[in-house]
Amino acid sequence: MKRDNHYEAAFEAYLQHRQVAYVAVDEQRRSQVVGGSLKNADFLVTPSAGATLLVDVKGRRFPSGQTSRQYWKNWSTWDDLHSLASWQQRIGTGAVAMFAFAYHLTEERSPVPRQQLFQFRDRWYAFLAVRVADYIQRMKPLSEKWQTVSMPVADFRAAAVPFDDWLGRNATVPRRDAEN
Repeated sequence: MKRDNHYEAAFEAYLQHRQVAYVAVDEQRRSQVVGGSLKNADFLVTPSAGATLLVDVKGRRFPSGQTSRQYWKNWSTWDDLHSLASWQQRIGTGAVAMFAFAYHLTEERSPVPRQQLFQFRDRWYAFLAVRVADYIQRMKPLSEKWQTVSMPVADFRAAAVPFDDWLGRNATVPRRDAEN
């Protein structure tokens, strides 16, 4: 994790506040594997029951954009997806690779219920989880040059759940109770 990245620092503080066991991973170096290297996850999170979560934090503003408000930005790189999926396969049963979209709220609207918002350094954050397997099934190319992909907003909203839903649960996919 990069402690100078406010999204990752906020996510770490969130895990500490929720009293969840985790390991912050040194992502300065890639792990060498046969045939190349893999990007490391930002965190290994072990809720009290269930899976080991391999978490890559994706920091975004909610909404983003200076002139036009854009909600639900969720892009990622091919490398992130490939690396997390490879780690999940290598670790095996009980591991779930996922993105934690850390949304810094810039207006009143929120992607999670108010009681699940988290304040860190005078900013408010909402954390959404999306399993990498779900992301891969629904992603669309965004930029070939930058090797980025994104999920259509409707698909993202269907797949994303508040990160709180994964804490203290087993490895089954939490379901979103209501649209926000």
